[in-house]
Amino acid sequence: EDLDRGFRMVQGTSEPMINLMNTVARVAATDASMLLLGENGTGKEVIAREIHRRSRRSEQIFVGVDVGSLSEGLFESEMFGHVKGAFTDAREDRVGRFEAADEGTLFLDEIANIPTSIQAKLLQVIQNRELIRVGDQQSIPIDIRLITATNRPLSQMVAEGSFREDLFYRLNVMAITLPPLRDREEDIPPLVQHFIDFKQKRMSKQSDCF
Repeated sequence: EDLDRGFRMVQGTSEPMINLMNTVARVAATDASMLLLGENGTGKEVIAREIHRRSRRSEQIFVGVDVGSLSEGLFESEMFGHVKGAFTDAREDRVGRFEAADEGTLFLDEIANIPTSIQAKLLQVIQNRELIRVGDQQSIPIDIRLITATNRPLSQMVAEGSFREDLFYRLNVMAITLPPLRDREEDIPPLVQHFIDFKQKRMSKQSDCF
C-alpha cells in the first residue's frame, strides 16, 4: 500500500511527468545502469522501484540502500559482506547488499555522499561484477541491475575532484532528471485530492476497529 501510494504521488498529467513516465517505460526494458537526479522529495526511490517493476528482473528482489548514511568503516561490510572473524564483532558470515540483490535490482541512494576512498572499491565491484567479502579471498560473481540517485551535481563534483570520473561514467550510462513539484503545478490539485482520499480511508479503517 505504501509503495502504491508513493507511486501515485509522483504521477501526474503534466508534460514533465508524462515525459518522465515515458522515459521510465523505455529504460526499464534495458539492463543498463541508471542515475536518477533530482531534489529531495521528487520521488527517486519510487521511480527506481517502478523501473524495477517494469524490468525483466521484476520477479526478483529490489534492495535499497541509503549509502550516504553508511560510515566509511561500515561501508565495505554492509555492501560487500564479511566472513566470521574478519573483525572483532564479526561473529558469523554475513551477506552484503550487493550479494543480497543478486539477479535483482540494487538501488543506491545519496551516491554522491560516499567518500573518495570508498569510490574506488565501489568502482571495482561494478566493473568486475564480482566482490570479495571482508576478511575473505574468494571472489563472488554478482548479477544486478544498478540504479543510483543523488540530489547533488555529480558532473560538477567530478570537475572539482571530489567524485571519481571513471565511477561517474559507470553510473551515468542512462540518466533521468525528476522534475520538482513547482515545475508541474497542474499536478497539485489531484495530489491534494489523493491525500484527502487517503486520509479519509485511513480514518474510516480506524473507526471500524472500535
